[in-house]
Amino acid sequence: MKQKIANTYTAVFVKDGDMYAAYAEELPGANSQGKTIDEARENLKEAISLIIEANKELSRKSVSRRKLLREKILVSL
Repeated sequence: MKQKIANTYTAVFVKDGDMYAAYAEELPGANSQGKTIDEARENLKEAISLIIEANKELSRKSVSRRKLLREKILVSL
């Protein structure tokens, strides 16, 4: 069972014509869009989740045969 982790990111919304573009300041590549800010926000949440899961999977594959230690760290800004 996957452990759920809640994080907070800064979402930036930019009106572009009749659409809203959205991105997370702290996570390069986390971009989305929507017809409304609410739609852009929900799409951005999904994009963030997909990027984090993809990064985890890539990391696991790249070190699959090595001995390593994984631990959670807390960073306060």
